[in-house]
Amino acid sequence: MIKDVPKEERPRERLIELGPSHLSNQELLAILLGSGTKFESVVDLSKRLLVHFEGLLLLKDASVEELRAIRGIGLAKAVLLIAAIELGKRMQQMKPVERYMIRSPEDGADFVMEEMRDLKQEHFICLFLNTKNQVLHRQTIFIGSLNASIVHPREVFKEAVKRSAASIICAHNHPSGDPTPSQEDIHVTRRLQECGKMIGIELLDHLVIGDRKFISLKEKGYL
Repeated sequence: MIKDVPKEERPRERLIELGPSHLSNQELLAILLGSGTKFESVVDLSKRLLVHFEGLLLLKDASVEELRAIRGIGLAKAVLLIAAIELGKRMQQMKPVERYMIRSPEDGADFVMEEMRDLKQEHFICLFLNTKNQVLHRQTIFIGSLNASIVHPREVFKEAVKRSAASIICAHNHPSGDPTPSQEDIHVTRRLQECGKMIGIELLDHLVIGDRKFISLKEKGYL
């Protein structure tokens, strides 16, 4: 039985430690099934299931009735398997998302201008980019007056790592409408740049957004 298998060799523990790509089809099925029978471990049940359907090719098209015909597979297990297989099919059929590409400071400003230019408070946001400078994700990091002690690099780069970003662009608005950068803006920019260098995620630019106008700190020579 599965309880007699050493903990480090159990499918669930192996997935947590090594990741799903290191598990066999049999082990992945065992995790989905969750339990075996009184006379058979879930790993053995998974093996028998694969043998019956000659691998995954026929299993992916199995019906509830066909699955329930296997000893040890009840309605709940059959439905769970079919749901998991259907999710896999849908993911395979998903079309790549067409992402916004940033080639210049103007592109970055255009991406955020309309939503930021009329804000009554300062919003500090980050755009997380892939290796092609396409936007993977946009996130508001902080709302309020820009301050280096509050806009902490940890929050910026934690999200960058999570999104597997190659680079980032930061932007914040000046509610006055005047995008002239302050000394605090410059200080925050240089702090983020140094932190980015240490972890290998480049800060491409910091944009200060005004009313229908902006300033790029990179173009101003601060990056």
